[in-house]
Amino acid sequence: MNCVQEVDVERARTETPGCARVTHLDNAGASLPPAVVTDTVIAHLRAEALRGGYRAAAEAAPRLEAVRASIATLLNADAGDIALTDNATRGWQAVFYALPFGPGDRILTSRAEYASNAIAFLQVAGRTGARVEVVEDDPSGQLDVEDLRRRMDERVRLIAITHVPTQGGLVNPAEEVGGIAESAGVPYLLDACQSAGQLDLDVERLRCDALSAPGRKYLRGPRGTGLLYVRPRLRERITPAVLDLHAATWTAPDRYEVEGTARMFETWERDVAAVLGLGAAVDYALAWGLPAIEARVVALAARLRDALREVPGVRVHDQGVRRCGIVTFTVAGRPAAEVHGRLAEIGVNTSVSLSRYAQYDLPARGLPDLVRASVHYYNTDEELHRLVEAVREMAG
Repeated sequence: MNCVQEVDVERARTETPGCARVTHLDNAGASLPPAVVTDTVIAHLRAEALRGGYRAAAEAAPRLEAVRASIATLLNADAGDIALTDNATRGWQAVFYALPFGPGDRILTSRAEYASNAIAFLQVAGRTGARVEVVEDDPSGQLDVEDLRRRMDERVRLIAITHVPTQGGLVNPAEEVGGIAESAGVPYLLDACQSAGQLDLDVERLRCDALSAPGRKYLRGPRGTGLLYVRPRLRERITPAVLDLHAATWTAPDRYEVEGTARMFETWERDVAAVLGLGAAVDYALAWGLPAIEARVVALAARLRDALREVPGVRVHDQGVRRCGIVTFTVAGRPAAEVHGRLAEIGVNTSVSLSRYAQYDLPARGLPDLVRASVHYYNTDEELHRLVEAVREMAG
């Protein structure tokens, strides 16, 4: 029997300066970074200021290479399958806009899909004549695997789903989706924006062809960083929509060769300090262990849901068989923006999940904007209690 080590919460908080200043329950938006991440970024910025950007980057080259290796370890992938991007959406778009579509081709997605992804689907469908189809949810609220299976035919060109929605705590059955996609030979694009860093991800188990995630959310890295995993079998089938001298080599006046690794989806210029900070964040997460992080995050969120359900006038709206660190709720008679604002006034950070960003989901469920509280392993039960008591006062 495998035992998951427990997170040393006191040490995690000591190593996170922001914990002394704010009750941060907005980790699905942007987590508080540990000191090692901030120190890494600042140290490189100082090196650039003192020695010049190119020289500082050259000196940091081995550490830059190590960032890909760390991300590969995080995902159980090879370093050559990892691209570094300036955000998760750019990584996701780099793969999606490289895929060929034609009239009658079908793109299958989930009700949990994020607004930026859905807009991209609709744009490409309008250009090419492809169709966007939303797979139904099962009674638990997660993607209905059987409905997906029924929809599969020779015109399906892509399955693209969000692992964990921005607007709720469910975890979609990504592994089962991967099995269906792999059996059919259909590319499978997984948006792991909310799952990377809080759940233990394994691309071999997920069987996705591509996976995108940001640095700023549960990975606790800098803003303006992202990671992209692309499986070799997909890289062999597509060419990026945009190439530069980093993604391809100009071999003759009239010829070029595309990079064979996932770097084909990168561009040359990058924020080197931020990338090094991302590497520090990934290494920090790996040192704690993703199984330990996931266990604590899931347990904290479950306790928060239970406590909120006991408050008269409060409704919790998370769905799914499996749930994670995101908790969404409404307070009767109080718009989500008002609840969010009043919590911010007392130093409790949350977010608002806008209904218009979840057009396949929240309007169909008859739900307005939601308050979103998202926990991480450095949060405490005392912080959860602070949120619940503030909400109780508003609900009363």
